Amino acid sequence: MIPFSAPSASYQTHKIEVDEAIQRVLNSGWYVLGKEVRAFEEEFADLHGRTLRSVGVSNGTDAIALCLKSLGLGQGDEIVTPSHTAVATVAGIEQAGCAPVFADINPRTRCIDPRSIEQEIGPNTRAIMPVHIYGQPCDMKEIQVIAQRKGLEVIEDCSQAHGAEINGKKVGTFGPLAAYSCYPTKNLGGTGDGGVILCKSQEMAEQIKSLRQYGWNNQRESIITGFNSRLDEMQAAILRVKLKHLSEDNRKRRAIADQYDVAFKDLPITLPHRPKNELHAMHLYVIECDNRDTFLKYLRDRGIGANLHYALPVHKHTAYSERIRGGDELPHTEAFYKKNLTLPIFPELTQESIDNIIFGVKGWYSHT
Repeated sequence: MIPFSAPSASYQTHKIEVDEAIQRVLNSGWYVLGKEVRAFEEEFADLHGRTLRSVGVSNGTDAIALCLKSLGLGQGDEIVTPSHTAVATVAGIEQAGCAPVFADINPRTRCIDPRSIEQEIGPNTRAIMPVHIYGQPCDMKEIQVIAQRKGLEVIEDCSQAHGAEINGKKVGTFGPLAAYSCYPTKNLGGTGDGGVILCKSQEMAEQIKSLRQYGWNNQRESIITGFNSRLDEMQAAILRVKLKHLSEDNRKRRAIADQYDVAFKDLPITLPHRPKNELHAMHLYVIECDNRDTFLKYLRDRGIGANLHYALPVHKHTAYSERIRGGDELPHTEAFYKKNLTLPIFPELTQESIDNIIFGVKGWYSHT
């Protein structure tokens, strides 16, 4: 079976560097919030701009919650976000005590639609959380216009978009804070859980560093109510290795997507939207097609690990159904979930596997 993602392949590619990093941590005797975390935070921030800061945390869900808490948001504050996202986005919002409000997607980009955001803004709305889904940048220009006009914060969920850009400007740098997951399958993934927050100010970074560790000050006194969300040294050391290769790995992802685009351009399927002014991180290659479930089975029967991202939008999950504002008015989101299908894409995917995937997709359409 050709997997849709292969974290172990990434380890094998960078094995020498990763093993050296692991041994360095083991030999150091310091395993949580040490020099590896500090170095990763500096290097991640530098990738996005020299004036920025970053803070390593336990996972992407905590990263979202900590962003909101650091801005003083909590009980009764509404955050507009898409239902078309990983559940973690909504879980992080609620972990902070805030209330998610769902906006619909733009059917072309699959990202949150600024027009729908504006329709969902109410008297308790305090922030917008766009999700750069699949590595596709959101329409940040229009989102920022709305946020400035309405006096709202913008916190980007960049968990699937490490290294994505709009007109040469990296996602994660449009608002005061951005949350990233470093789960193993991500473009920048460790060998366990991890997350990182990008901050526009040193003051905000220091606030989050306190929040991630019980609200401590330098004397280990809890001066505010905090969390336990610390990035460990092992993951930080591994992420430092992966960070050096992120741009090249993303280039390989886009090269595979280029092959898919060319091979499938004349088939009756909708391909990812890739405007020339944007650099797609191509975390996932998601198409839209008719007879999706039958097509999915056809591919899997032929050893192609196609998948769904996702099987359900968040507002259709039992835990969230019928209790979140906006969830009953998402026609584009619901239409998309009847047709979405994910094809394998990762930097180590071999040309033989790529050819087999293309052959399998074309084979389906030659028989239907």
